Amino acid sequence: MNKIAIQGIKGSNHHIVANNYFGEDIVLDECLSFDVLVDSLLSGKSEQAIMAIENTIAGSIIPNYALMDKYDLHISGEYYLNIHHQLMAIPNQKIEDITEVCSHPMALLQCKEFFKNHNHIKLIEGVDTSAIAKRISENKIKGLAAIAPKLAADIFGLEIIEDEIQTIKDNSTRFVILQTTKPKNGKSEINKASLKLELDHKRGSLAALLNMMSDCKLNLTKIQSLPKIETPWKYAFFVDVTFDDYKDYEKAVKIIEIMALEFKILGEYKNGRI
Repeated sequence: MNKIAIQGIKGSNHHIVANNYFGEDIVLDECLSFDVLVDSLLSGKSEQAIMAIENTIAGSIIPNYALMDKYDLHISGEYYLNIHHQLMAIPNQKIEDITEVCSHPMALLQCKEFFKNHNHIKLIEGVDTSAIAKRISENKIKGLAAIAPKLAADIFGLEIIEDEIQTIKDNSTRFVILQTTKPKNGKSEINKASLKLELDHKRGSLAALLNMMSDCKLNLTKIQSLPKIETPWKYAFFVDVTFDDYKDYEKAVKIIEIMALEFKILGEYKNGRI
């Protein structure tokens, strides 16, 4: 059985991705932070890990890019999950009975419009959506609700008071599958790559790189800058590209190796949106 590290506990969105990507015949290592998740991989406690990397509403999760880079983690795949936020509590309560809602800051942010119509509810930030649902269930806490996926309500025996409370209904998160060794993805399966590079700090260097990628028939789907902490006012770029022909990508890589001051391939894998 695969040992998979997830951020959060059973019932979380990371758990849903683990089931959808690997199937349910897996062993989970539940980690309450992304730092602990990385430690699980590095120590060999888990074979692979699932890490949220960006959301259509909140944008990139910048610290996770830094974690992947710092510990030389490899991306072997990706998964896009539509996010559904449900308000859940001990059964036989109504929204008027709820005085506090505790959830992950990201979930609270994505549901803030809903709570504008319920000013009697105090919002409290927590570590993990499903962990809060579990605590409510185990301690039978009335008046406190959690925002979590429906799976959490099923696992912990909570009742959904309000469903689909996210402000923007088309809300999706991209997750990457990580491991410490380079994945053995076949070239015929690979049509996407994640790269990290640093360029000479002079006019036109980034534009020249992007033009070259276009000439090599690469489609730029993501570019994220990250400051180099040890070198003020210099930045590294994290880039995602898709392509139809692996040979076009190989050609671009050879040119990037010449153009970039530093260059690292974070992963070559199958596009999760196809």
